[in-house]
Amino acid sequence: MPDTDATLSASASVQDPVAAHMDEVLSFYDEAFHLTSASPALQETYEVGTLVDATLWHLYPELLAPVSKAAVESVIAYGVPRSVEVVDAATKSRRTLLVFRAMRGIGVLETSGRATRREIGSHGESERALLLHQATHDVLTGLPNRRQFSDDLQSILPTSGEKLALMQIDLDDFKPVNDTLGHGAGDAVLKMAAERIRGALRDGEVAYRLAGDEFAVIQRQSDQPADAEYLAEALIEAFSEPFTIDGISVFVGASIGIAIAPNDGNDIEQLMKAADIALYAAKKDGRGRAKTFSRSMLIVLEQREMLRRSLRTALQDKQFSIEYQPLVEPPFSIVGFEALVRWHHPLVGTIPPNVFIPMAEADGLMNEIGQWVLEEACRQAATWPSHFTVAVNLSPAEFLREGLTDRIAQAIDMAGLRADRLELEVTESVLLERTTNNLDTLNTLNVLGIQISLDDFGTFYSSLSYLKNFPFDTIKIDRYFIKDLESDEKSQTIVRSIIALAHGLGMRVTAEGVETIGQAVWLRKEGCDRLQGYFLGMPMPADAIGAYLRRSSAMATL
Repeated sequence: MPDTDATLSASASVQDPVAAHMDEVLSFYDEAFHLTSASPALQETYEVGTLVDATLWHLYPELLAPVSKAAVESVIAYGVPRSVEVVDAATKSRRTLLVFRAMRGIGVLETSGRATRREIGSHGESERALLLHQATHDVLTGLPNRRQFSDDLQSILPTSGEKLALMQIDLDDFKPVNDTLGHGAGDAVLKMAAERIRGALRDGEVAYRLAGDEFAVIQRQSDQPADAEYLAEALIEAFSEPFTIDGISVFVGASIGIAIAPNDGNDIEQLMKAADIALYAAKKDGRGRAKTFSRSMLIVLEQREMLRRSLRTALQDKQFSIEYQPLVEPPFSIVGFEALVRWHHPLVGTIPPNVFIPMAEADGLMNEIGQWVLEEACRQAATWPSHFTVAVNLSPAEFLREGLTDRIAQAIDMAGLRADRLELEVTESVLLERTTNNLDTLNTLNVLGIQISLDDFGTFYSSLSYLKNFPFDTIKIDRYFIKDLESDEKSQTIVRSIIALAHGLGMRVTAEGVETIGQAVWLRKEGCDRLQGYFLGMPMPADAIGAYLRRSSAMATL
């Protein structure tokens, strides 16, 4: 229970912002039903200053009646406000109490006003109070909503001496809960998430549900950003345990962006932008963590936006090129090359694919870029020895676009390339949605004679049903399992098992990321069909392939 001095003194009675601005008989209680704050009207009516251990049941003993107590418990469980009519045992007067969810507990508003305890003949005042609460609070979680958040932030900013922390909170991996378990489970997770956020808060901290799985906290503490970072750590820790839905454990984490006023902004727009940028940095850094805004984050974001704008004209300005990395059959026989797209920005220089490809996918540009890579790679491969293949990666954005098979067929026809010389690499992630259509697309490509490779095997979901339902030509083992192959027995066991699995299904195996002779020798002994990596050949422009082939005979003694 809060200490006596801090709970019900005249100065402390307005600790809750709602209580401070309403001339109503209003009171707030923690989860143990101890009185935490009250309006002056309630203190005057009930003389609560004389009650050291004031509780909901001291002020309103009528709520202990089974029906009334059930209504209170319903508010706690579901967050939906309830009007409860009670009768004073001594005076026989009737009152209507609006019971609603509040921060870290509940609130009670006497909707008949404070002047008299008259018998209420109409529910109009109760309905007005209920509508007011519903307009400013989220029905599902009981937290103040975006409207209340904006009003509260507007009333605080700008601030001159006091430092204020704004925390933007996004739930990680929440969408799969809705997608796999249904919206009812999603709602249950949101309610439990709100409770975990409430449980981490202290005095001077208020949480809000803004929309969907987005929450916010306004914190008024003196030591910033240390106090905000301490709270953020507590919130992240609160989400470390799974949520249990109908006996199923689901893990939903939290990413948090922190901005401090007035340093990072002293109006709503500036402060929210800073918190959003910090949240973006937290998610990019791996999620499940908190980041405090810094100017360097803004610079990085501005650079990223500059790259995104430049990406729209990069193709027409011929800033893309393709490099080709050899595919080798042991002991050392070149069988083809993988086409790898490169972006050479005129000001920034070479932009890594892991930076610009997600941008292109998000902005709907990957189809155009991917088509150019496919056509250019097929055109180049047509000039190689007739037994060489060319491998081209298909992004999920390209794979899910209608007309894919027609575009691929057109590309090989235009280049004059045999269909069996084209190998398309898809990752397991592209098969997670629209499973039937995906398999139909793969089967159509297979009928055309095009080879299909399952890329990065073992790093995503690795559903063996895909291997059963579609006869891939090749499985590519991700470099993650190759990098410590010479010393790690677990990696050896996994790679050995993948090779056996693929061969048992009549598929070839390619190992990526081969960087040492020891890795190459081990893979050769275990029967790996093809190798790819820096040890065997770096990615090279098309005009360097001829010289590479002339030098490659020196490697044949591997």
